[in-house]
Amino acid sequence: MVSLGTPLSPSATRVMLLGSGELAKEVLIALQRLGVETIAVDRYDDAPGHQVAHHQRTITMSDPAQLRALVEAERPDVVVPEIEAIATPTLVELEAEGVRVVPTARAARLTMDREGIRRLAAETLGLPTSDYRFCDSLEELQAGATAVGFPCVVKPVMSSSGKGQSTLRTADDVAGAWEHAMAGSRVAGTRVIVEGLVDFDYEITLLTVRSLRDGQPVTDFCAPIGHRQEAGDYVESWQPQPMSELALERAQAIAAAVTDDLGGLGLFGVELFVRGDDVWFSEVSPRPHDTGMVTMSTQWQNEFELHARALLGLPVDTSLRNAGASAVVYGGVEATGIVFDGVDEALAVPGVDIRLFGKPESFTRRRMGVALARDEDVDTARATARDAAGKIRPRA
Repeated sequence: MVSLGTPLSPSATRVMLLGSGELAKEVLIALQRLGVETIAVDRYDDAPGHQVAHHQRTITMSDPAQLRALVEAERPDVVVPEIEAIATPTLVELEAEGVRVVPTARAARLTMDREGIRRLAAETLGLPTSDYRFCDSLEELQAGATAVGFPCVVKPVMSSSGKGQSTLRTADDVAGAWEHAMAGSRVAGTRVIVEGLVDFDYEITLLTVRSLRDGQPVTDFCAPIGHRQEAGDYVESWQPQPMSELALERAQAIAAAVTDDLGGLGLFGVELFVRGDDVWFSEVSPRPHDTGMVTMSTQWQNEFELHARALLGLPVDTSLRNAGASAVVYGGVEATGIVFDGVDEALAVPGVDIRLFGKPESFTRRRMGVALARDEDVDTARATARDAAGKIRPRA
């Protein structure tokens, strides 16, 4: 039996989110609808999640002393890492001392860099992946790129949203890719991964939920989400992505193998490449995924509600309600406290909804919002979402 208390009272069920961006904001809202007292933590003031949580805290989450001090002061029932840039060894220590980390501290540690999760998938679990090498220097990258073959992709082992990622067409691109990776990494002097390109037809995010049913952990899957990226960052997504029954079975088997090994409860975003009936593992995030924002217009329970329910030990429903799509709204300008024109025009389009994240500072390519569209047909939904996103015009 799951019991939930009353917020801001001695009986409160208290959940702390480490990271308070747009995805965390929706998780916080989902938790609050279940009567959970929320604590939003981020590296800067007035982050999107700060604006909706019961409590707001600003610390350097990669600093072990600051992270430990905050958790010990707040004493949450559950700690939920929502970004990668966290002092994960401290989370491991806190978990060993009795603090519950979602899904697990090990999952947060392994997925904070590409090396841990790639070695787990390919070398421990034997799952199909692209050919890869890890490199600590320009010289190693030159050798690694030659080994996997051109074209190939270079990424810092610790980065997000496509930062530091390059596609190498020839050996002449290696030096520039190394410099770009170092500039885009979250940690100075980190290593990189060079991957051979998989000749895929499309890539998907398979949202995978580990929850409790009759007291036992079970795994459920959302309908596959197709997405398009530019420079490693998602631009639009849609659900469901059409795929063969065999490919879907293989995708679910790969996602189950990875998430079963990581363990715990919650939602995972598993990224996969698909060609025909063949499927390759790419990456996994132990939290809601940016491409999964489309579920706010497609599922009875969106990915944020699924994450909140699963981590609390509550039942989940991953069923699809209708087809739909999402399209990113970029900042377009470098400014603080920008204004969005055209929101009324976007919302006048039938079947459209809008989420503006409330980020205090805009950059030209910073994701500031998303347009959502629902329809019976995925292609129509995609066109509608792109059209609606284009009607929103940010300005200083």
